[in-house]
Amino acid sequence: MKYDKEIKKAFQVSIPVMMGYAVLGFAFGLLLVSFDYPWYLAPIMSLFIYAGALQFVAINFFNVKAGMVDIAIATLFINIRQSFYGLSLLKRFKKTGKLKPYLIFGLTDETYALLTTIKDDEQLKKRWYYFFLTAFNQFYWFTGATLGAIVGSNIKFDTAGLEFSLTALFVVLCIEQYKNLKNITPFVIGAIASILSLCFIPSDKMLIASIIFALVLMFTFKKRVENE
Repeated sequence: MKYDKEIKKAFQVSIPVMMGYAVLGFAFGLLLVSFDYPWYLAPIMSLFIYAGALQFVAINFFNVKAGMVDIAIATLFINIRQSFYGLSLLKRFKKTGKLKPYLIFGLTDETYALLTTIKDDEQLKKRWYYFFLTAFNQFYWFTGATLGAIVGSNIKFDTAGLEFSLTALFVVLCIEQYKNLKNITPFVIGAIASILSLCFIPSDKMLIASIIFALVLMFTFKKRVENE
């Protein structure tokens, strides 16, 4: 096959995400049908929206019949962090050609973490490696959500605790980031920003506040981060 190396490497690198996405996607599918929505909404949302946290929030939007303005504002605050991911990958995606729109669409937290943690193999066709890595990750989420919705439509059981799988995945990726960077300062800054937000900011605004705090601290201690 023409892209054997790229496919093999992308699959190997994506295995940690598979462990998280399959379980969390399954939980999303179960939750969706538990509110009496049809099972096929799960694969449709996972194919065209593909935004884990936002898909969970969308279920609440459906239930309260939220307006388009409310949905747009909530979506902006939930996913605004993605804009910072995109800015940091402009150079890397510069020569990806026709694949760029999909790479931008599929740039989730976990895909970004893998792209910035795992060093590129110079022997690989990078744009196709990025494509297969992104596609594998979406496939895991799509499959998990679809299976969860189908199973949930036929079997009823308690899903409490399944949502923690995403948190566990982030912990693993964070550890891998530290092993790769060997620089403790960004992680200390992230922890401080999170604690400040937890203590002083309402929970519905905690995410955007923690990002702002982290950015301010990163710029403040920029020289120290670069020196380390």
